[in-house]
Amino acid sequence: MSETIEKRLSDLGVTLPIAAAPAANYVPYCRSGDLLFTAGQLPLKDGKLQASGLLGRDVDTASGKEAAKYCAINILAQAKAALGSLEKIRRLVKITVFVASAPDFVEQHLIANGASDFLVAVLGDRGKHARSAVGSASLPLNAAVEIEAVFEVE
Repeated sequence: MSETIEKRLSDLGVTLPIAAAPAANYVPYCRSGDLLFTAGQLPLKDGKLQASGLLGRDVDTASGKEAAKYCAINILAQAKAALGSLEKIRRLVKITVFVASAPDFVEQHLIANGASDFLVAVLGDRGKHARSAVGSASLPLNAAVEIEAVFEVE
């Protein structure tokens, strides 16, 4: 694909927010050599949590997938803050998706698809990545989903 990442975002109707500041004693991203690591990103839109509670109890799968997409949008906002331009992304190496899950919820992988599908749509071949989808008893601020990412960058 020859179009830019910013153009793909625009075509999808997505405007990246200003990258969220850390809420405690950590940095929102850290670069080591040609790798960029993001801190876990919550499903925030306009500063508000888009999904809270447990998947399989308080949140349905479709809403969880949408929450994962918002996490991915916030990951890209952090990458842009770190790099100045998303075009400096060589590839997305891996995402780790944490899903606040009721004890019998087993569709964490489907929730993760909300982020994976969005990131591939935006980054193209550079967005194909390894992934882990992990159930969790709870997440910060009662978020339904949290995602961290590792990028290879210029």
